[in-house]
Amino acid sequence: MKQTSQSYMLRAVVYASAGITAAVIIGLVAYILYMGLPNFSLSLFAFHYSSDNASLFPALVNTLTVTLLSLLLAVPVGVGAAVYLAEYARRGNRFVRVIRITAETLSGIPSIVYGLFGYLLYVTTLKWQFSLLAGCCTLAVMILPVIMRTTEEALLAVPDTYREASFGLGAGKLRTVFKIVLPAAVPGIVNGIVLSTGRIVGETAALLYTAGTVAHIPSSLMGSGRTLAVHLYSLWSEGLKTEQAYATAVVLLVFVLVLNWISGRLEKIASRGKKNG
Repeated sequence: MKQTSQSYMLRAVVYASAGITAAVIIGLVAYILYMGLPNFSLSLFAFHYSSDNASLFPALVNTLTVTLLSLLLAVPVGVGAAVYLAEYARRGNRFVRVIRITAETLSGIPSIVYGLFGYLLYVTTLKWQFSLLAGCCTLAVMILPVIMRTTEEALLAVPDTYREASFGLGAGKLRTVFKIVLPAAVPGIVNGIVLSTGRIVGETAALLYTAGTVAHIPSSLMGSGRTLAVHLYSLWSEGLKTEQAYATAVVLLVFVLVLNWISGRLEKIASRGKKNG
């Protein structure tokens, strides 16, 4: 009887926690939509920014550019490091433990610290000035631990029977890793990339110190430009274009939702291919 009452209490606590979380998320989304949708206009998507239209189109283009370039820099390095740690490094190696502790430590560092690091290294020392390239390199360093750790966990979750079967058929280590293990770990790797992408899209502090706040599309990667998150911050901090700031928040919200939808689709496709294989 006592166990039954305790199980009911625990179930009620779990349901209440889930309900509160869902209510907070729904309330936040509803508030953003309520405040932002009425302020949408064609001028928000003008090709050039001005003080009259407060166009978010340049920031949207810069966001896509920064996201793609940051992932292009971080994903190969992160996945490669994870493959080494999970497949090639010896179990119990001190070097491996140092790398893992370092990656976990870097994952918890505030983004403002990454911004200062990027400012000192890329903007000042390398003399790149405020540029999209400096921002992308800073963000690549920031998301590298996330990609590396999630990829490593995904690789370690692949059953050893997959490897043993591949070795039994005469395949070598390299072929086994790239033909058997990596495809089986694709859903976990994709989740890590999506988490990293979400952090890039919502990042503000690191980009303020590296990419700058110029509200135009730069002619090259060495030019300064603002992303959607920085655009939203700038509009709100100025206090003159709060309506456009809410509209920008809606665009950011839609961007994240589309990103999550793409992630789910890719995970389903990868899981389907894994089952068919």
